[in-house]
Amino acid sequence: MKKIYVIRHCEAEGQPPESMLTDKGIQQAFDLAEFFSETKIDRIISSPYKRAIDSIQPLANQLNVEIEINRNLAERVLSTINLSDWLEKLRATFEDMDVKFAGGESSREAMKRIVEVVEEIFNGINENTIIVTHGNLMSLLLMHFNKNFGFNDWENLSNPDVFLLKNEGNKVSLERLWE
Repeated sequence: MKKIYVIRHCEAEGQPPESMLTDKGIQQAFDLAEFFSETKIDRIISSPYKRAIDSIQPLANQLNVEIEINRNLAERVLSTINLSDWLEKLRATFEDMDVKFAGGESSREAMKRIVEVVEEIFNGINENTIIVTHGNLMSLLLMHFNKNFGFNDWENLSNPDVFLLKNEGNKVSLERLWE
């Protein structure tokens, strides 16, 4: 059985790739390390965004596991222009997987890139892998495995959040671990 722990980054100061963790987010990163202290982890893969890397760095240090950076785990770009009604636009992308806004990617396009990462892990040799990503992209991954996962579930994600994907006999199940 292969396990992938999908982690949404800890609380951050903003959305840009260079946004740092807040003081609370830094504490949450240490809480994550404690949460996984009894779990065997073979591999850690992170979004290139600073808040994602910083969220998992304490655990990587504790386990002496190198963090691999994968651009396919970067947050989904809704649009490259500022959308005053971004929340409604985001909701629309959960209802229509192909809707796309200026400079952005559709839900289907974003889902494809994170699913590729997960499939590569499931086809690999490691038993227990952590991937660190962002709320919207994480939601699309969870939707891929559970068609009922939608916009309201995205709204209810926490920073951080942890889901477990288990692949047993090519059947993938998911479970929320973070409370």
